Amino acid sequence: MEQEYTVVEHLAELRKRLVIIAAALIVSLGIGFATATKMLNFIKMQPTAVNVEWNVFGFTDGIMIYFKCALLVAILITLPIALHQIWLFVKPGLSEAEAKGTVWFIPASFFLFLAGVSFSYFIMFPMMLNFLSDINQSIGATETYGMNQYFSFLFNLVIPVGIVFEMPIVIMFLTKLGIVTPTSLRKMRKVAYFALVVIGVLISPPDFISDILIIVPLFILFEISIVISSWTLKRSNKRLAEMALKE
Repeated sequence: MEQEYTVVEHLAELRKRLVIIAAALIVSLGIGFATATKMLNFIKMQPTAVNVEWNVFGFTDGIMIYFKCALLVAILITLPIALHQIWLFVKPGLSEAEAKGTVWFIPASFFLFLAGVSFSYFIMFPMMLNFLSDINQSIGATETYGMNQYFSFLFNLVIPVGIVFEMPIVIMFLTKLGIVTPTSLRKMRKVAYFALVVIGVLISPPDFISDILIIVPLFILFEISIVISSWTLKRSNKRLAEMALKE
């Protein structure tokens, strides 16, 4: 373990980490604003957006979409920096072995977030959009969408799903620190499933098929998290046993 910090030193260290994260977010927002137009043009060329007319129904629609796009870029840039700062903050409370064993969570978390964003954008979003469009056409409705409707639907899906995809790595991290175990996760499976259903319903459009398309992957992620937790605990116990034998 590294040297112990006083409460004042902990607060000073926390302030330092938060300032770095805030500065990174501000800089990345600038990058986001500079690249938002190119990102929007890229999205507009995708198959799901080809038939969408880019109408705006309010004076603020354009700027709001522009800001959301810049914010998404800022989150992608800031996330690994924020994860690194969080790790540096908790590092003094970890042993040398724990510090070395947890540093790789930073790139893993970032790539899981990217995987969640990619999965939601390239798989879930087109399926939901096609399903909802088929329903509208089946009842004879005329589809008139604007930029705000399209991008709000898109951003409200990809960002939450990206965050939820962090579940396995979070569970692994908590298991490594001894906060959760595979046994405790199995015991709370029913409660966890209920919570995941609520989360899935909140981040998906209000229809049964869309809910299923999100809830099922969430259940799979939770079961994967239990397997990962079990594997992590076995490795930790094995390492402790080896250390005990050496002593």
